[in-house]
Formats: sequence, C-alpha cells, structure tokens
Amino acid sequence: MPRPKSIAPSFNLLESLWSDRPLRSVLPNGLTLILKPDRSAALASVQVWVKTGSIHEGTQLGAGLSHFLEHMLFKGTGKRAGREISATVQAHGGYINAYTTFDRTVYHIDLPSEHVDVAVDILADAVLHSTVAAEDVARERDVILREIAMTHDDPDNRLWEALFSTAFREHPYRQPIIGHRDVFAAVTRDDLYGYYRTRYVPENLVVVIVGDIDPAAAAASVGRHFGTTPRSRLVPAPVGAEPPQLAPREDHKYEDVELTRAVLTWPIPGLADPDAPVLDVLAAILGNGDSSILWTEVREKAGLVHAIHASSWNPGTSGLFCVAMTCDAAKRAAATEAVERVLARCAARGFTAAQLGKALRQLTVGELNTRKTMSGQASRLGIAEVVVGDLDYSRVYFERLRRIRPADLRRVLTTHLDGSRRTSVSINPAGSRPADPSKDGTRSGRRGTDGFSETRLPNGARLLLRRDSRLPNLHLRLLMGGGPLRESPGFRGSTALLATLLTKDTRRRSAAGVATFVEEVGGSFYPFSGNNSLGLGAEVLAGDVDRAIAVIADAILAPKFAPGTFAQERDAQLASLKDDDDDVVTYARKLLRRKFFGSHPLALDAQGDAAGVGALDTGHLSAMHRELGVASNVVLAVSGDFDPARLGPKLKAFLGRLQRARRASAPSLEATGIPATASDHVEFQPREQAVVLQGYPGPRIHGPDHFVAEVADELFSGMASHLFERVREEKGLAYFIRSERVVGLDSGMFSFLAGTQPGREAEVQAEIEAEILRVQSGAVEEPELRRCRERLKVAWRQHSQTNSARTFRAGLDVLQGRPANDGDNYDGHIEAVTGADVQAFARRWFQPDRRVRLVVRPE
Repeated sequence: MPRPKSIAPSFNLLESLWSDRPLRSVLPNGLTLILKPDRSAALASVQVWVKTGSIHEGTQLGAGLSHFLEHMLFKGTGKRAGREISATVQAHGGYINAYTTFDRTVYHIDLPSEHVDVAVDILADAVLHSTVAAEDVARERDVILREIAMTHDDPDNRLWEALFSTAFREHPYRQPIIGHRDVFAAVTRDDLYGYYRTRYVPENLVVVIVGDIDPAAAAASVGRHFGTTPRSRLVPAPVGAEPPQLAPREDHKYEDVELTRAVLTWPIPGLADPDAPVLDVLAAILGNGDSSILWTEVREKAGLVHAIHASSWNPGTSGLFCVAMTCDAAKRAAATEAVERVLARCAARGFTAAQLGKALRQLTVGELNTRKTMSGQASRLGIAEVVVGDLDYSRVYFERLRRIRPADLRRVLTTHLDGSRRTSVSINPAGSRPADPSKDGTRSGRRGTDGFSETRLPNGARLLLRRDSRLPNLHLRLLMGGGPLRESPGFRGSTALLATLLTKDTRRRSAAGVATFVEEVGGSFYPFSGNNSLGLGAEVLAGDVDRAIAVIADAILAPKFAPGTFAQERDAQLASLKDDDDDVVTYARKLLRRKFFGSHPLALDAQGDAAGVGALDTGHLSAMHRELGVASNVVLAVSGDFDPARLGPKLKAFLGRLQRARRASAPSLEATGIPATASDHVEFQPREQAVVLQGYPGPRIHGPDHFVAEVADELFSGMASHLFERVREEKGLAYFIRSERVVGLDSGMFSFLAGTQPGREAEVQAEIEAEILRVQSGAVEEPELRRCRERLKVAWRQHSQTNSARTFRAGLDVLQGRPANDGDNYDGHIEAVTGADVQAFARRWFQPDRRVRLVVRPE
C-alpha cells in the first residue's frame, strides 16, 4: 500500500546498521560472548547479563532474591573488598551499576575503552566469585527494607504493583521484583547463596562489550576472567503460563495523594507472537506523543486527563497492552469511558495509511536512537540475545513491520482489546471514594568531529553549528535566558508554562497540527525550562530538517497562546505540582529550597507554585514572550548530519526575523544574605521513610569555585564516596545519601540529602557533619580526589555522546557568556582542582551559621 513520501518509514536507513553485525561466540564453559566495535568515541560499555530475574525464584517467589543478590555482588569477593570494587572503577573513570527485572539481572561498567580489561576482571570477579558474607547480608537486608519502604512512598510504584497483582493470577509477574516485605525479611544467607550458586553459572551468562575495542583482545580478556570457571549444572526454573482472563477485573485504592493515577490493560501474547509488532504499532498510534489518538481525543478535546499514553508490554510468553493516565479524581470514570469510546470507534472505522506511516516512522527513529551511546547499543544486543534469543531480531522485527497494513491494526484491536478482558486499576485521593462502591470503575570519523562554529547575526542572535554524520539525524536546540529570576513576583511558574505553550498552537497550525507535523516523520518537539533558561528542542532524521526549522520558527515567531490550550496546559502544570507533592523525596527537596532561599526567586524551581501558576493568563505569557524572545536573548544550536552550506542560510534567515530588544532585558541579581540565618525544621508527612536534608550557600554559575564545586559534589556522592561507605555500608543508616546543587546566575545552594529510617535522623545528620569536618581538615587524600576527577571526566565524555546533550551544553555556555566549545576544556578545569582547593571550598561554604536543616518524617 503506498504511503505519503514525507512520512515513509525509511526502513532503508536501518540497513547499514544491520549490516554492521556483532560478533557472537560461546566459550567452552557455556558462556555467551557478544562483541561490537564502535570507533566513534574512546568509550566502552561492558555488560554481564544473567538470565535470571524475579520470575525464576522457584519455591521462593516473592522473596526478591534476584534483586537482593544484585545488591550483594558489589560487597566483596575472595580478592576484593566491596569498597575496592567501586573505588577501582572510579579510579579508571568508570561508572558501575546493576539492575534487576522480571527475567534478567544486568551488571554493567561504562568506562574509557583502554580500561576494558579492568571492567571485565571486576565483573567476572563479582558475578562468579562473590562471598555473600553473612554480615553483608544482614546489613544490606536493612538497606533493602528501607528501599521497599521508599517504593511504598511512591504512588506510581504502588499503582503498578497493584496492576500486576490484579492482572496476573498465576504467572510470577504478579510478584514484585523487589519482593514482599515480610517474605524478603525472612530470607537467610543460605537461601541467597544457594540461589546464587544455582543460577549464576557460565551457561546462564551473556557478556556484551561495545565500544572502541580490539575484538581479539576483548575476547581474550573474557576468556581469562570468565572462561576459567568450569561449566556446571544449570538448575531449571520453569515459569508457569497465565490462565486466560475470562472477565473484567478492577482494583481501586483511595490514599493520601493529590491526583488520580489509573491504568487500563488487556492481556496480549508474548514477544514471539506474530501479532507482537502489530500491537507495538497500535500502541504508537493510540498513545505515543501529543498527536496520538488518545492524547488528542481524551486530553485535548475532552479535557478529561492531564496525561495519557499507551504501550505494549510483552517481554516473555504473555504481556499487557496498557493505557495509563493521570487525571483529577472526579474525571476518572468519564476518562475511562472516553478511552472505551475511542477504541470502539477505531474498531469500527479502522486506521489510515498516514497513521500507520507515522507509527512506523516513530519506530524507525526509535531504533536509530538506541545507537546513540555505547551503553544503549550493548543493552539492545543484550535484549536481543537474552530476552528474544536471536541477535537478528531487530531486522526480523522490522521486516514484520514492513508487512503491516491498516487492516492488521483493526484486527488486533478487536481480537486483543476486548472489554470483557479489561483490567482497571487506580490510586485516587482519599476524599474521592464513592459512597456506593459498586459505582467505582464504571466502564563520521573516529571520535570526533569538529566543534561548534559560532556566528553572531546583526540583530544579536547567535547560531552554533556542529556537523556529526555518524547517524542520519540531527538535533536543534533554541535557548533563551529565563528562569525564576526573570519571573514577576506572584506569577511563579510562568517560565515553564511559556515553554510548553510555545510547542502548541501557532498562527499556522493548531497544537494537534504541530504534534502531527513532527511525529508523523518520527521526530520529537518539546519544551524545557530550568533555573536560568527555557527553550525548545527538536530532533528529526536528516531529511526532515525543514520540518524542525518550521516548527521552531513558528513557535518563536508566531505563537498563538490559544485560551483553550492555555487552560489545559496550566491545569497540567498544576497537576504536576501536585504529583511532586506525592513523592516524599521531591517534596522534601522543594521544601528545603523554600526554607533556604526565602524570598529569593530560586526558592521555587521553574515549575513555580500553585498560586503563581493559577494567577497566570495568556496576556502575561504573551508579554513574557515579547520580552524574552528577542534576538539578543536567543541562541540556536544544531548538531548532527547536515550540509552547513545548505542549512546555515536557512537558519540565519529564520533568526534574522527575530526582533531586536527594545530595552535591556537582564535579570536583577540580588544574592546577598542567603540564607539570612541558620535554622532547623521538621515537617511531618504520612510516609514510611524519613528524609534528611542539609543546605548551605553555594557558588553561582561559573563563579570562581564552579569546578571545585563539581569535584566536591562528586566527593560526597556515589557508591565509592567516603560518606556513602560510612553511612550506608558501615552503619546501615540510609538507603541513599548524596549531595546536590541548585545553581543560579547570582547564587546557589549546596545540599546533602539522605533517606533513612524514622528515629535515626540525628545519626545521619551527625555523619554528614563529621564528613564535612573531615574535608575541612584536609583529610581528603590524593587517590580519593583522583577517583573523583576521573569519574567526572568520563561522565562528561559519556554525557556528550548525543547531539541533544551537545547542543544543550554549547547553547547554555554561549547564552551565559562563555565560548561555544568551552566544554572541550572540561578535563583541564577538573584536573586543576587540588585537595587544598576542596578544603578551602568546604571551609568557605559549609559554615554552621549559614546552614538550613530539614527533616521530613512520619509523626
């Protein structure tokens, strides 16, 4: 069936990716090795995929053994102490972490490619030779119990746990990955070690390495470190099938939350079923993006939800087709009915070739986006091998997509999204419980490319261009100076709402028209806002750059601020503020900002507060746009696959239409006396965990201490930090503890944050003070400081892999008065930070008479 040329799925763009085949081999002991060289950056990702997850725990389902073991494998081996593992990785500029799902556990290290052997050695040692010491088991049990409490404090986690326990009656998916609190608490060291020895055997492991590697050397390294472990018997862990669902199921909970979160699901077959790709396309058409059917009908037209999306989740032999939404409690029933009407109408009318073409384009772009980083490529290969069982699955999957026709979409909708098999689960505000419960639930070359070129136009606008032809896409980022310092008192949150409205209605297109125009070619168009800036981002395939220019130009030159869209997005921002209040950690962080900054604009982030957002109108946003959207306040950065000779003139023509500023437009900088006095606060919330925060004044953006602050932040954070080791590993006082910063043009805040057990807040505070005194005394030794420097430099390198990150960083630098390629000097800035600098930083900024403490805890 022919499709419009402009939205053709462009499957040919993927052919070169599939032709670059990975190297797969099996060691004599049964371990599978996958290697894929990528010379685009001096980085590598080394991953060990263990084919075991929470569904493989046999007679101990619900105990969370897989997740528990994931925590334990970094605690020590026969030849390395736990701290040595993270310290060694950090010393080589690496990042180490792990995660557990229903069907796998993955351990990974991302680091400079010259240190691949270090990563292989450490992961082999941890995965195959961990001691699982009894004292570590006892200590980590307490940590995970707090993690379980933390998940219970998150209403989104509670929603999905409720869904899986309702939608599945027999399948192990009904058990939470982290385990049930009481079942987990009863796990012994022998239980855990027995599971380890039966599931962590070579035949059940897949090692994936992607990056700037010599395949022969990498294979030899894996052979040395993994290949010497002999093959051993793999104990089977059969997973039972889920019986067919024959009737609707519901579970509606009423709790201490501000917004309703709801999800509707239908059972679907697994990944290998011929209908699986068709269901993915159906999910994209129904609920992927602002031009999707459900977003347009249920949010934009009916105004029943703040957000809605659809997804097809089917990793094994069975799965769920999901429609998730957030809304006001009073609108949940109506929103559910609206979703059902939309599905019924689609079943009756079918789908168009244009809708199919848009979804196929989105899936094509999504496949390309997985290739942006070494870690992403390795993860894609791991999924193909471990979850699907075929490294060629991506090509086969897209061959199936190529054969889909609109009639196939209608067929799978009517076959699988049967109302008689629907499950409906929600979490709602306590006060919204219906009086009659029966009424509830009514229906380019190697590493590198050139840096950014910078051009200042006669009207003052600045254009940054950087060519990178590794992938056939590009990213455009338009930035404006903004943020809380530019907002009027009483209208806080206008920055974020303005950014959102700029991506909606224009004089040429409606909000739905803008979304369709971008998404039908698989592109993305979105707003951003922060403490000091706001703007727009657009990413498209190289052949669609004119669309990206068109939507950005219309957004900044001809926004409409339609009253209906304004009201809807204002309500969505108000709902987002309520959503933040439901998460205890986010709530605590925002409360510390208010206590610390007082009347200063940085007391609130770009989202503002309910009073300020509620006071806004279209006139206020229009006036702010006229003030901020002037040439001297705009930077446009572009990175990706383009011809500068053709693209440059188009972008200059657009930027040349920006108005000159009528008067100077700069924020007022009044930074003195923050905070005015030291203070201590306690806030009571109905939660299971306590959050401890401690704030001090911090340097402004790129003040004299900027890079020292970067090193200090790394020093106090991370699994290898002295603070983490002391508070979590040695004393078991907190599930997480770290530092973080709020950075503004005129001032900032350096804070400490920890999640702990109620009643132990004072102990955590004492440990934070002890660590500050240690740094102030000059006790930080050079090896510790060297690890911080290495980790920061590699993190910067990893972050800079994508065009999106590069354009954002370069645009911010120019917007704030630095060279476009200042990021290229990052390593030198970090290397220049000495122990004496860190000591002086701690003495200058961490003064008790400028400290604000906050504890958020249950009564």
